[in-house]
Amino acid sequence: MITDDIRAYLLPKAFNAAVRAGWEIMEVYKDRDNYDITVKSDQTPITLADRLAHEKIKESLGSTRIPILSEEGREMLYDERRNWELFWLVDPLDGTVEFIKGNNEFTVNIALMSERICICAVVYVPYLQKAYIASRDNGAFLIENIAPSATADYTYDQICASKLPLPLVQNRSETFRIAVSRSHQTPETIEYINQAKRGHERVEIIEQGSSYKFCLLAEGTIDYYPRTTHTYEWDTAAAELILSEAGGTTLSLPDHKPLLYNKENLQNPWFECHA
Repeated sequence: MITDDIRAYLLPKAFNAAVRAGWEIMEVYKDRDNYDITVKSDQTPITLADRLAHEKIKESLGSTRIPILSEEGREMLYDERRNWELFWLVDPLDGTVEFIKGNNEFTVNIALMSERICICAVVYVPYLQKAYIASRDNGAFLIENIAPSATADYTYDQICASKLPLPLVQNRSETFRIAVSRSHQTPETIEYINQAKRGHERVEIIEQGSSYKFCLLAEGTIDYYPRTTHTYEWDTAAAELILSEAGGTTLSLPDHKPLLYNKENLQNPWFECHA
């Protein structure tokens, strides 16, 4: 699906783009009085950090000459993108609500898509200085102590030198740990949680924002995550590959099918994830 040469070229591009975007985000995060918050047409907030991160990623990935579909980019008509064989699917700041609340739970998501599936992924958590990477059929990994940097220029060898294979936790805890979105819960979410609780004596509910929930599933520190509110393809593509390559699954609800990408409507169905 992706050759070693292509991976060695494109993974550092995505990795450095994410770390540079993380620097833009953290610079804005330091100054709560200048978030420049507005509301988009779908009634979700956007901040100066979203816009700056988008521009940095667009600039950083420009040399690949691969088209970019970004949450904060211009709207791409389906007729324009439907025949793309290769494209970047990007969320420059996933967890904008958490960013505004100041709880540190936000990520940068960059996925390399081949037609309708993700083949290479980076999820960067700038506040925690953690980067998660994966490529299809080649495993998922965590790289720690990656500080946000406006001039990040990691080579493929540098990225690989300190990567930790996922999952980190090989043995399940006696406690069944369920992640829920901190800002998006519904009665349906509670119902799926109650179903998942059956057969487990000890259950812990963990509230968490952004695609970082997928990363915790990939680590093995969370066991289950149901989502019954709106998400979009850029929210899940990169993180889903990281979870999948760590041995987990993401399936739509209620029909338990794989998520599809580059659809005419970019909204995801409900879904659930298992470590």
